[in-house]
Parts: sequence; C-alpha cells; structure tokens
Amino acid sequence: MQRTESGSSGTARTRLDQPRTTRPGLISLPAYDPEAFGKLSERIARFLGTGRFIVWMTVVVIVWVGWNTVGPVAWRFDDYPFIFLTLMLSLQASYAAPLILLAQNRQDDRDRVNMEQDRARSERNIADTEYLTREVAALRQGLGEVATRDFIRSELQSLLKEIDERREPSELL
Repeated sequence: MQRTESGSSGTARTRLDQPRTTRPGLISLPAYDPEAFGKLSERIARFLGTGRFIVWMTVVVIVWVGWNTVGPVAWRFDDYPFIFLTLMLSLQASYAAPLILLAQNRQDDRDRVNMEQDRARSERNIADTEYLTREVAALRQGLGEVATRDFIRSELQSLLKEIDERREPSELL
C-alpha cells in the first residue's frame, strides 16, 4: 500500500522511502493466474495431440479448399494458392507450439516432484530395512543365549538320569 503526502499545492506525491506496488507506464498489462493458464494450456495441448483434432483439422481444410474451388465465385474468399488458409495454419501452429512446450514444462515439473518423492520414499525404505536387519541380527544374537525347548528337555532328562542313578545305589542298601 502506497502512502502519499499532500504538498502545498494539494497534489499527491509518492513517497520515496517505500517501494512502488505498481509499475509506472502508460499501458498496464492484465494480471492472470499462472496456474489457471497452465491448466488451460495443458488441456489445449492434450486436445492437439489427439486423433479428434487431426480429424477436425482435416475436415476444416477440406471444407476450406472445397468452398474456395467448387463454390460460387462470389462466395470465394481465398483463391487457389490459399494464402489465407496458409496464414491461418501458421497462426494455429505459432500458438500450438508454445502451448505444447508450456504443458511439457509443467509435466516435467510434476515428474521432478514425483521423482523427489520416490527418492525420499526409497531412502526411508532403505533406512527401515537396515533398521529391521539390525533388529533381526540382535534377536538372533539374543536367541543364541536363550535356552531353547530342546536344550531344556535334554538338561531335564540328564538331571532325571542323575537322580535315577543316585537313587539306585541307595535303594540297594
């Protein structure tokens, strides 16, 4: 927001200690939403890349050429070299090429963001896998020190044998 000071003559003057919010000039360009323009250009570029567009363009050219060759002479507006048709096709191409490039740039930006997200997801997966690998190794080491069911059974059986062996000599007496 620009502040103005009133001079002694009553005219408003822009303050020099604050930045301008508008560009000086006789012609001000209209403002537009880049996102909306990008979406529109993608829709147009998507349409230009379809068979439907090629069919419609072919129909227009055939009708144009037919109108200007077979139609009544008074109704013809573009005679044989079809200079006006060439001009219209050149105009269409001059607008189509930048729109297609803009759509490609937007797609490249989306692809770049997706690649960065995939890379981050892959790094998280690798970190998770390494963590789980360390945890499994720690569990294996811990299990190496834990008595298993078979070990406890064999120890209990050997103790029972010892008890039985000690009982036998005492029973003989």
